[in-house]
Parts: sequence; C-alpha cells; structure tokens
Amino acid sequence: MSESPDFCEPFQDSKAAYVLSNVAEVVERVLMFIPTKSLLQVASVCRLWRNCARRVLRTPQHLTWVSVSGPSTTELHSFCSILAEEVEKVFLLPKTVLMMVDCEALSGQAYCYEQSKAKKSRQCSNTAEELNHIFPKGCDIIGIATPGIVLTPTGSWTSPPKEHQEGEAGFAVMFPGTEGVHIKPFHFCKKTISLSAMKEAGLVDNPELRVVLLFIYEAYKSGGARFLNQILEPLTNSKALIAGGLVEGVFAPPKDCCSKGAYGVIGLALSGRKVQGASVLLDQDVGDAKEAEATVRRLKAARIPERNTLGFMFACVGRGQNYYHNQHNVEADAFHKVFPNTPLFGLFGNGEIGCDRIVKDDYTLCNSDSDTLQHEYTTVMTLVHFGC
Repeated sequence: MSESPDFCEPFQDSKAAYVLSNVAEVVERVLMFIPTKSLLQVASVCRLWRNCARRVLRTPQHLTWVSVSGPSTTELHSFCSILAEEVEKVFLLPKTVLMMVDCEALSGQAYCYEQSKAKKSRQCSNTAEELNHIFPKGCDIIGIATPGIVLTPTGSWTSPPKEHQEGEAGFAVMFPGTEGVHIKPFHFCKKTISLSAMKEAGLVDNPELRVVLLFIYEAYKSGGARFLNQILEPLTNSKALIAGGLVEGVFAPPKDCCSKGAYGVIGLALSGRKVQGASVLLDQDVGDAKEAEATVRRLKAARIPERNTLGFMFACVGRGQNYYHNQHNVEADAFHKVFPNTPLFGLFGNGEIGCDRIVKDDYTLCNSDSDTLQHEYTTVMTLVHFGC
C-alpha cells in the first residue's frame, strides 16, 4: 500500500531534520557550500553545526580577491558599491587584506574623465571607514590610494588583467592564514622608524624573510627621500625580494602616529619556508610589446609554481598607454601571455622600488647601495608564491 502525500511530506521533513541535526558528515558536506560570512552565522544553530563549521574553516583555504572598474551608478565609488556585496560570497576567512583604489576615491570628489574636469557631485569622506568595516574584526588591512590601478577581474584566475590609468577602479586581495606562510603588516613614519621597530616587524634579522611589499606615501615632502633610504638600506642586506612603489596616500591602517601630510611607509613582510618571490625590471629601454614580453619571460627562470601565486605590477605613471605610443594594456598583456593562469594586481605610482631578482639560492639582492632599488619611468614586475 503506497503512502499518502499528506503523510509522506512531514515524514520526509522530519527525516531531513534528523540527518541535519545528528549526522556530522552530511552537515559538514552541506556547510562546505556556504560562503564564509554566512557560515559564521549558521554556526550558532547548534553545537553540531558549530563543530562542523570549525572543521570547514580549518581546511586549507586559498587567497581570493574582489575587483571592480568603471563608473558607479550610485553616489559611492564603484569599488565601495561592489566590495561589501562580493565579500558576502567569499569562501575565505581573511587574515590579511591588501586593498588599492584610484586616489579620486578618497579625495572627497569624483573625477569626470569624459569632461576632463573635477566635479564635487559625490562626497567620499567616509570611504575609508566604509572599506575598513567590511572585513572581520582583527583582520589586518593595508589600504592604498594611487593614481592608477592594475587588476584582474573577479571570478577567474585566468582572466586577462587590465591597466586602469583613468576612471574608477579598485581591488582587495584577501589572504587566509596558511601554514608555512607568515604575512605581517608594518607601518612606519619618522616618529616610529628604528632598527628595533623594523626587527619587530620581521624586516631585519629574519632568516625566513622572503618578500617585502612596501608603499611609501608623501615621499616628496622634505625628508621623504632620507626616510626612504632609512627603510631600504637595512633591506639591501637581506636576500628577500623587495618590491613596491611611491603612492598617493593610505587609508588603512589609521595613521594615528603621523601628523597630517607626514610621510611614511606601509607594507607586508612575507616570511616562511613556503613563500617564494622573483622580479624583473622593465627599464626605460623597454619600449614595445615584444621587448616587454621578453623581459617578463625572464621570470620563468625562477620556476615558481603557478598554483596560489600572484603577479604584482608596480609601474610609473609615465608608462602605460602614452609610453607605448597609444597602445593600451601592453605590460599587463605581456604578463598574461607568459603567465596565463596567474592573476596580476598593482598600481601606477610616482616611483618604483625593486630590481631584477630571479635566482633564489645564495643570491644577494643588491651589491651596491639602496639607490639600486629606486627607479623612475620603469615597471617592476613581480611573482609571489604563497605556498600550495
């Protein structure tokens, strides 16, 4: 005798409820398909779900990112409009976030490129606070404003990267906690810089230091050049890869120690046995797509795994489309052609930091002084591997 629909439906509901309340293997499998922010919320349902959620969060996670470009249809900068929504969908609990936006996002005005004039139609004074509150409490955030942005669209590791020297653009790369990879943010100004502070940040006397990404703001101010040398000179004695640039400003972490308009540096120190890095310098002699590709291809000699690897591009504002005779996206396209499965992120700034650094074993970063790391009208193209 067949069961009636009226009886079968509640029976099936009660059976599903029993499984989801008692069978850990099923619950854990279901929770793996829930984005992390929602996962943290459903963990409060019961003890079983909490324990299953913890196990899901302990599984190895890979870095991810959110990026956006193009004008917003709201009063907010396009990056601010999209980021909060996209973070809700991320399968990752970020420990560290590197954010970059075009400098107009934080200037208190939007820039109308079509009319080539500034318009105060949109106030962005709260942009920094809005961006900082999107991520979990305790997450380390490095936030940079710069004249131009290089990004890979959200969604695929194989998407072609794009250079954005005009208009609204921004990205947030989110790094999870990973065994064998230690990412430590640092922030110094003239009041806080010292060898002991650099040592505490893992930049000095750290045999496991592999990569340093650093960004100097307000460097054109009196004393800025001396301050930059004070940062770079201790690092030249390290075997670590040094890369970065001179940026327009920072919005995270808060610059509580600095007076308004003071110069300083923020960045990330990457240490650990699983971290690898390599870089090449596209100097002023590199003037067409073929030469750009040939220079980037030299990074292949580092034999860095493609999995869980990012590319970083730190270029001068004087390069890009105008430098390559009105050809757009030349250097980003060259990188993608050589490394089609590696996302690329970066900036157009007011100066570049880095050098050729390909050989990993027993290699001294710079044999001369710290000026070797400082450049103009160049591009530093970098690979950083964050462990498998």
